[in-house]
Amino acid sequence: MAVYRLCVTTGSYLKAGTLDNIYATLVGTCGESPKQKLDRVGRDFASGSVQKYKVRCEAELGEILLLRLHKERFAFFCKDPWYCSRICVTAPDGSAVHFPCYQWIDGYCTVELRPGTARTICQDSLPLLLDHRKRELQARQECYRWKIFAPGFPRMVDVSSFQEMESDKKFALTKTVPCAEQDDNSGNRYLPGFPMKIDIPSLLHMEPNIRYSATKTASLIFNALPASFGMKIRGLLDRKGSWKRLDDIRNIFWCHKTFTSEYVTEHWCEDSFFGYQYLNGVNPVMLHCLSSLPSKLPVTNDMVAPLLGPGTCLQTELERGHIFLADYWILAEAPVHCINGLQQYVTAPLCLLWLNPQGVLLPLAIQLSQTPGPESPIFLPTDCELDWLLAKTWVRNSEFLVHENNTHFLCTHLLCEAFSMATLRQLPLCHPVYKLLLPHTRYTLQVNTIARATLLNPDGLVDKVTSIGRQGLIYLMSTGLAHFTYTDFCLPDSIRARGVLTIPNYHYRDDGLKIWAAIERFVSEIVSYYYPSDASVQQDCELQAWVGEIFAQAFLGRESSGFPSRLCTPGELVKYLTAIIFNCSAQHAAVNSGQHDFGAWMPNAPSSMRQPPPQTKGNTTMKSYLDTLPEVNTTCRNLLLFWLVSQEPKDQRPLGTYPDEHFTEEAPRQSIAAFQNCLAQISKDIRERNQSLALPYAYLDPPLIENSVSI
Repeated sequence: MAVYRLCVTTGSYLKAGTLDNIYATLVGTCGESPKQKLDRVGRDFASGSVQKYKVRCEAELGEILLLRLHKERFAFFCKDPWYCSRICVTAPDGSAVHFPCYQWIDGYCTVELRPGTARTICQDSLPLLLDHRKRELQARQECYRWKIFAPGFPRMVDVSSFQEMESDKKFALTKTVPCAEQDDNSGNRYLPGFPMKIDIPSLLHMEPNIRYSATKTASLIFNALPASFGMKIRGLLDRKGSWKRLDDIRNIFWCHKTFTSEYVTEHWCEDSFFGYQYLNGVNPVMLHCLSSLPSKLPVTNDMVAPLLGPGTCLQTELERGHIFLADYWILAEAPVHCINGLQQYVTAPLCLLWLNPQGVLLPLAIQLSQTPGPESPIFLPTDCELDWLLAKTWVRNSEFLVHENNTHFLCTHLLCEAFSMATLRQLPLCHPVYKLLLPHTRYTLQVNTIARATLLNPDGLVDKVTSIGRQGLIYLMSTGLAHFTYTDFCLPDSIRARGVLTIPNYHYRDDGLKIWAAIERFVSEIVSYYYPSDASVQQDCELQAWVGEIFAQAFLGRESSGFPSRLCTPGELVKYLTAIIFNCSAQHAAVNSGQHDFGAWMPNAPSSMRQPPPQTKGNTTMKSYLDTLPEVNTTCRNLLLFWLVSQEPKDQRPLGTYPDEHFTEEAPRQSIAAFQNCLAQISKDIRERNQSLALPYAYLDPPLIENSVSI
């Protein structure tokens, strides 16, 4: 008689325990054990419990290949989900095998787990294990299906497939999808008083392993309700018409002010702060260095000479690499929309900036269209104060539209959803790339489903607050994806291509490059451990299917994007994985976390404009300026969204935090520890630097970066 000892750990989350019966079967190279109930005196599988059981066999099983967990009904109780963290199996000779699980097991089913040692398909030769990989991926591909949201969009998850799977008994055969750790199986609910319509079924029927935890759901609701009810009680969400005074906007979020939001309120109209936001605001990716002016922006030296001062000229500054352009060409053909029954307006400005000898980035000239001419004057800092302020506000409106739709939602949320989907569909649990990327997919499918059900649905928040509406959003994102490249996706390449390597006080660039380098070192160690040669990359058919599916579904097979459809070397794999992890974590933090800080003062980030752009100078008054800004209710709806998405709900996992031990080998565990130490040093450097800054930049401080796109 051979006795195997099982140590079973149940998650410590709310309702992680189960009353259902759990059975275990061990499968080894020399046979398999009888199916045996895991039972002992007292309560089994309580939340947070670590319990030991014995499995008896007539003979030793050899090397343990699989652990089957069978979940069956207990008496007349309803099915009771169970969150299994991990199981350690100790053989009769004292050797231990670790089986990571970290997933909800729902319903009555059998789950097959492999030992925690990561293996590519090239390292498996036994038919049993090859068949297990195949069946696991088939089940995942049946569960996680692609869907087209709109032409030209990255493909997304089809949540209707989860509803089908709930009634499909075949799905109960195996559910090996530990996509995200949960507190319980609660769904998301409508937020009372919040100005969003939520498609409840699309949220309730999310697959349990990708659904928000109870903690995160509750935190999201409690973040939203107080501010929403406060505005509702004061009638702000129903009040149409213009703001009477700029100072009235200060009172919207009187209890939700931050140091940065107050700084923005005090300095928003200063040219130096206008330039600063191109470096360290929520959209720090727009600037391109110029060596010559484009013909569509006919700025002359005489126009800008008063600002440049003596001893230099426009041509000299161009040659020195001190002239930069923010070009909003993508808005030129964007459709416009009506809000509160009134026509809104959009323009596609060109903003020329100069890096002065003191290292301060200043706006030099603004043209509010892509076509120069008498009806599109070039606005200058030397114009009357309100004309210049209005021109800058139009640019800030364009910044809002490009940032929210493309820099933020398209390039982080939607692309990271595609990465998550391909990872779930093409890589089995035991694959090293799956283990590496899993923490960086946590909650992404859920948050994007919420976004589509609240923001992007017809008559959703996008239609209620933006000048381009839902149709404009679709146009902007599809056009943005058609022009998005692998160079744009990789921070070091993007910085070089835009010619912004030497601009001083560019904290986003400096912090981002440090984090990129830390991720790259970490990924390089993992890849070199599992992929020692070019052939090991090329022959991994699961890896190639994964990258091929991303190319087809995220980038629509567009060769000109420069994104790989196949990987040939470990170096190519390192760069690709580094870029994915960086964009799922740090890049999202950089373009998301500051939205309330920089947008709470609405004139700094207006979501719509109610009057056409000026065609002449000298006509702007404070009344006409206020009549151009969004109406009161439009402002408040947008600021509620800013507040909500800038507050990361509880149940957070900062960058480099991996509490679930999917890697069980010593080498990757040491790499994780080294990565965490490197991030800790980066954080220390950032906090020391911020002590000397008038406006600290903390969005890329590693403890404040979430591992994944989860809000």
